[in-house]
Amino acid sequence: MTLDTAIALAPAERATQLIGGDLTEKSLRLHLEGLSGVDAVGLEARAADLGTRSIKTTSKARALDTIIRLIDLTTLEGADTPGKVQSLVAKAMIPDPSDLSTPRVAAVCVYGDMVPYAVAALGAAGGEAGIHVAAVATAFPSGRASLPVKIADTRDAVLAGADEIDMVIDRGAFLSGRYGLVFDQIVAVKEACRRDDGSYAHLKVILETGELTTYDNVRRASWLAILAGGDFIKTSTGKVAPAATLPVTLLMLQVVNDWHRLTGEKIGVKPAGGIRTSKDAIKYLVTVAETVGEEWLQPHLFRFGASSLLNDVLLQRQKITSGHYSGPDYVTVD
Repeated sequence: MTLDTAIALAPAERATQLIGGDLTEKSLRLHLEGLSGVDAVGLEARAADLGTRSIKTTSKARALDTIIRLIDLTTLEGADTPGKVQSLVAKAMIPDPSDLSTPRVAAVCVYGDMVPYAVAALGAAGGEAGIHVAAVATAFPSGRASLPVKIADTRDAVLAGADEIDMVIDRGAFLSGRYGLVFDQIVAVKEACRRDDGSYAHLKVILETGELTTYDNVRRASWLAILAGGDFIKTSTGKVAPAATLPVTLLMLQVVNDWHRLTGEKIGVKPAGGIRTSKDAIKYLVTVAETVGEEWLQPHLFRFGASSLLNDVLLQRQKITSGHYSGPDYVTVD
């Protein structure tokens, strides 16, 4: 354990906000295990209620554009190639070539070794695309690697030009109660996000909620990630089922809301995996607006991690514009 060293790296206000005094393994455990239990029935009922809200057609048009602006357009496959990443960037920049009023997505999300190709493709566009490059790191998706390997993985991506790092926590350590180890690793990865000019790539902390088994664990992991310096908390890698769910995302938003109420600091949330339709995505927009407010519906505070969602949004957007759906060749195949 190097918790004392880790604290020097983490923002002091995060580490001591609710725990107070010296942060130790014991005090961290007492805080996390002392959090109130989650009312699972109430949480799921609230999520179900939010999921049934309807919106008007005029509001739907705005909602579709908002969804596009919040997407991390993602490819995380073993068969990824520079050409596929370049095509992904082209789609991120011009999602619908037949309608140039279509907004651009927030970011492209790729493996670390693909970052140079994404950066180069955006640079070829003049560097004014306003699209970030996010890289998964820390032995994604399992997180099974030594800390030096995780740090090197992160630094390589940042040096290659990644604006954002999506790290994964060590779920084995978390589930066995080694909260200090998980805390230390997040803090160390946060420091590895530091650029030469002193600025930081934004850090999204993936909890892999499908492996955490209980809502109480999701709440504890969310608090732990925020205390350790995460800029975002993210549901899933997209490689484990279940991935993002509305109740889990609602719970994470509640944690973020509590943190903001207590500290004034805004933390982002990113549901990822399994959100494939506009209808589903709109449920998340409503949940965000009702839980933390519409101010969170901005790319620096909320993202969708998705590969196929954009295609459905484009089809729905075209339906509103023209009054009919286009054929299957209207959108590109991811």
